[in-house]
Amino acid sequence: MRYAIAVLLLASACSRAELPAARDGDLIFQTSLSSQSAAVQRATHSQYSHMGIVLFKGTLPYVFEASAKVKYTPLAAWIKHGKGSHFVLKRLAHADSILTPAALQKMREAAARYEGRPYDLAFEWSDDRMYCSELAWKVLKQATGMEVGATQTIKDFDLTDSTVKKKMQERYGDHVPLDETVISPAAMYSSPLLVTVAEQ
Repeated sequence: MRYAIAVLLLASACSRAELPAARDGDLIFQTSLSSQSAAVQRATHSQYSHMGIVLFKGTLPYVFEASAKVKYTPLAAWIKHGKGSHFVLKRLAHADSILTPAALQKMREAAARYEGRPYDLAFEWSDDRMYCSELAWKVLKQATGMEVGATQTIKDFDLTDSTVKKKMQERYGDHVPLDETVISPAAMYSSPLLVTVAEQ
């Protein structure tokens, strides 16, 4: 019995040790296994098609994300959902001075407003529905005033790939909102305001 308990405790400790040393407000990126991932990657010329923002509940790290809906997902589970469990964890440069207790409180208040909202398949710049990078961008903007990643319009992306064209036809038919404001995981990933703190 004691041996079994020791094994379980060791396994639990190893599992925790494999998690990155994330902090509130970190951004985490992965390659999604969703049906739209390839289209997002090709349109943005980026490996990464999904992301979220790390927020703790007590002592446990979660990823606040927009998937089927806006929700909290345990960090370990979120990592496993990505292709090959690969991820990149990024942090605001000078996060210690930017993410003050007041800023983190604003971040949690913004998250509370968005939690439960449905996923936005049309990538509209509206708060009624949310997609992953829009959610993270708006939460950080409301908490810190910073715009992490430059917004674009749909017409700024590479829409020539056949996979992209097919997905656009599914979503919009013949009426693609080319001037719609969007923020992509790629734009946030490449923001000079972020530094990479972990990759696996």
